[in-house]
Amino acid sequence: MAMAQANQSDTDSFLIRRFLPESRRDAYDAFRALNLELVRLPELVSNPTIGQLRMQFWRDAINNTFAGRPPKEPIMILLHRALSRLAETSPESNPSSIRFWLLRMISTREKHMDNRPFPSLSALEDYAENTYSTLMYSTLAALSVQSTHMDHLASHIGKACGIAAVCRGIPVLASPTAPVKSPSGTTVAASRSPVLLLPLDIMAETGLREEDVYRYGPEAEGFQDAVFKVATRANDHLITAREMLKNIRAGEHPGHEYEHQDEEQHEHSDSDSGQEGIDPLLRRGFGVLLESVPASDYLARLEAENFNPFTVKGNWKLPWRLWRAHKTQQF
Repeated sequence: MAMAQANQSDTDSFLIRRFLPESRRDAYDAFRALNLELVRLPELVSNPTIGQLRMQFWRDAINNTFAGRPPKEPIMILLHRALSRLAETSPESNPSSIRFWLLRMISTREKHMDNRPFPSLSALEDYAENTYSTLMYSTLAALSVQSTHMDHLASHIGKACGIAAVCRGIPVLASPTAPVKSPSGTTVAASRSPVLLLPLDIMAETGLREEDVYRYGPEAEGFQDAVFKVATRANDHLITAREMLKNIRAGEHPGHEYEHQDEEQHEHSDSDSGQEGIDPLLRRGFGVLLESVPASDYLARLEAENFNPFTVKGNWKLPWRLWRAHKTQQF
């Protein structure tokens, strides 16, 4: 069920899972399927109260699953199976860390369930850190990769993925939902109003007005300038991650301090000390870092379209690019 869902709605993750150890794919599938459920929730509920109840359901489901009492829900059954296998094959793993990350993702999705605009670009980065980076932390924990350097790389890549996802979502969320026909033949108004999630500070800087995007789409004054500024920040995170990877492999300092390194869940043992410590972790966790490839690919296609997300098409070469990145251990 989770695989079919990912193949249909999250093609990037469906491709990336093939580069993870087979024994950990159940965990990855469960994380991604849960994320899809949370992303879709605002579209499926009729009012905020029901949405909050659904979020609480998922929160309780996570807690019960980690307590060994999974509800009869496909994603939680899959997650419980993954946790059981993890306990059998990797006794040194830390399931409580996975639980922490999943609960944080749920809380963040709940805060943004109303599709409120981001007040600033830094607020968008915080959102990406607490969703996309957090998903990557969960996968690293499932792989028993306990490394501050790997967390640091995942933080930058996840932020790039989250920012790119906001750009990718503009053609869907900023377009009015077409009215639908009821079974009786009457026209029913759309249940969702268009929203634009570009940061407000960037919109003010470029003179972009939200209502102009709803009326004129990519022809709105300042629209492509705003998308350019947002996409540039995502690309900056990918460039930073690549430089970090090069420095770490050379046995050097990553280049800057990790802003979250003092948080409890990022405090690991001295597994990063020396190349003998970090090299095996890089190899084991590199599949997680492949999340950077679809983001980089999208940003390149967005640039080719002069930062007009409405005209960006898919890329049939993405599977090959993922394979090449995994083969060369470079993203």
